[in-house]
Amino acid sequence: MNNKLNILYEDNHIIVVVKEQNVLSQGDSTGDNNLLDMLKEYIKVKYKKPGNVYLGLVHRLDRPVGGVMVFARSSKAASRLSESIKKHDGFRKKYLVVVRGLLDKKEGVFEDYLLKKEDGNTIISDKEHGKKAVLKYKVLEENDGMSLVQVELVTGRHHQIRVQFSSRGHSIYGDARYGVNTGDDICLWAYSLEFVHPTKKELMLFSSKPNNKKNGWNKFNLNSIKNS
Repeated sequence: MNNKLNILYEDNHIIVVVKEQNVLSQGDSTGDNNLLDMLKEYIKVKYKKPGNVYLGLVHRLDRPVGGVMVFARSSKAASRLSESIKKHDGFRKKYLVVVRGLLDKKEGVFEDYLLKKEDGNTIISDKEHGKKAVLKYKVLEENDGMSLVQVELVTGRHHQIRVQFSSRGHSIYGDARYGVNTGDDICLWAYSLEFVHPTKKELMLFSSKPNNKKNGWNKFNLNSIKNS
């Protein structure tokens, strides 16, 4: 079990790990392996804990998306991290994404209202029916009619990055749901996570770059990206 986990940091209150693409953040009706249960088993074995292991899920990544996640090992940590996310207080998530086409503005803000439908899709809506969705973006490189973009989420809506770029004619490479089905994994990766430690009150910063270089990522120099 441990060999399948890429753990960046752990202490008595949190554990930071890289979620691989196509792995569930938590269990669902499919019954497939999920990161939450894998980490619980890892903690149970490593620390020889009897009975059930507590592990708090404070944020999620879509199944096709990989990248850095933090889990809470105590209820106090879970409460404080959740509050930080809710208040947008020091909890920052940045993503790398490869989108089709070249953006008119190389840096900017997308602001929309999104509505999650019963079929699991998310659509652009209006203020009356949707929830406000805001992200900041910056184009890092352009090559072969595609763009490598850094995205910082201000809000965390369902499929937010995927929908906001697709609605502007710049679907994410490999996104079969909102773009073109290429058969490749989606080029969307949570590469940077920054937050204040829930008990030590220290600023924590973790990063991880995409480990799949076989699709759209291979058109760009990921080594030049700063870990921040």
